Amino acid sequence: MPRQPSLCYAAGLLALLLACPAAAQSFTTPRPSPNAKVIQTVGTTEMSVSYSRPGVKNRVVWGGLVPWGKAWRTGANEITQFQCADDVWVEGQKLAAGTYALVTTPNPDAVTFAFSTQKDMAGLTGYDPKTNVLSVTVKPVAADFVERMQFTFDEPTTDEVTLTLRWEKLAIPLRLKVDTNGKTLAAARNSVAAMDDWRTPYRAANWAFDAGVEPEETAKWANQAAKLKTNFQTSGLLAKIAAKKGDKQTAVKLMKQSIAFGKADTTVAKEQVDTNEKLLAEWTSAK
Repeated sequence: MPRQPSLCYAAGLLALLLACPAAAQSFTTPRPSPNAKVIQTVGTTEMSVSYSRPGVKNRVVWGGLVPWGKAWRTGANEITQFQCADDVWVEGQKLAAGTYALVTTPNPDAVTFAFSTQKDMAGLTGYDPKTNVLSVTVKPVAADFVERMQFTFDEPTTDEVTLTLRWEKLAIPLRLKVDTNGKTLAAARNSVAAMDDWRTPYRAANWAFDAGVEPEETAKWANQAAKLKTNFQTSGLLAKIAAKKGDKQTAVKLMKQSIAFGKADTTVAKEQVDTNEKLLAEWTSAK
């Protein structure tokens, strides 16, 4: 009986596999200076630093391993990168949204950070200072010992944060600021213009009221929301806006309306109604 072609092929393939050594398996070895990435959202803007973390290893770092007065890649291995999703003010100077190589030039009493658009740097090989879009100089401060170099985002608020480089017994702070209110205001305007539901202008007005920005636009959005739907939320916000303007009579009337809506609406939490009742009590008891 003739052999089937498929069986011949299978037998030949098996013989070939048995004759060849097993394919080498690739593997990764650990770096002496491990990679790291730190991320921080400031307001609604995300920032990050990607870098490698060399160790002190009983060496003199500042003025030794990292010489004074010479450009440094701000870490080990590849050059450190700073990324910001929106425009950022670095020590008061505007830096456009993007990804930048972070080049540091340390001196005993001052450290310069340069943000470069150059993408082809390996360490500092081929670094061209003409690619810097921004350079700022800050003062280093004495700090607790840190074995491995690290970046931290310290004390973030809704629009500011301090990016600190720490290594050995030195900390180098860099103040960063974003225009959170401006960004949110622009987004709110776009959303209100595009949507016709009551929640969008209400959310825009509620945020703007709490942030204390654009009072006329805040009132316009709040009224727009109330025209689309008068309820616990819209009446309460209009009441707070009236109270802030000093119109106590209107504020009291609207807040009573809001409380009545809240008590009749099972989706409104009792704590929310209690908050409005406390405001009403403050307004009616104030002389």
